[in-house]
Amino acid sequence: MSDHTNIDRQVKTYILIFVTLMALTIVTVAISRVHLPTPYAVTLALIVASVKGGLVAGYFMHLLSERKLIYWVLAFTVAFFFAVLLLPLWTHYDPIHY
Repeated sequence: MSDHTNIDRQVKTYILIFVTLMALTIVTVAISRVHLPTPYAVTLALIVASVKGGLVAGYFMHLLSERKLIYWVLAFTVAFFFAVLLLPLWTHYDPIHY
């Protein structure tokens, strides 16, 4: 009987996460329809996308219940992503331009 209760609780959690993702998708579409300045609209849409990505990674990819090693690998991946993302900016402000 305990397994059945545990499964029901997990299904309710997944349904709640799905409904939240759908609501955040509607929020993203609404952000695109509101006439905000482009930097604000992009920033707001990226924040919503980050929350949605966090929900997907945490619940559907089961990262909330993983060991510490997976967090180290994830942190390294995020750091490497930002390093690659900021590399063109660093070269743009290099004092030696050809």
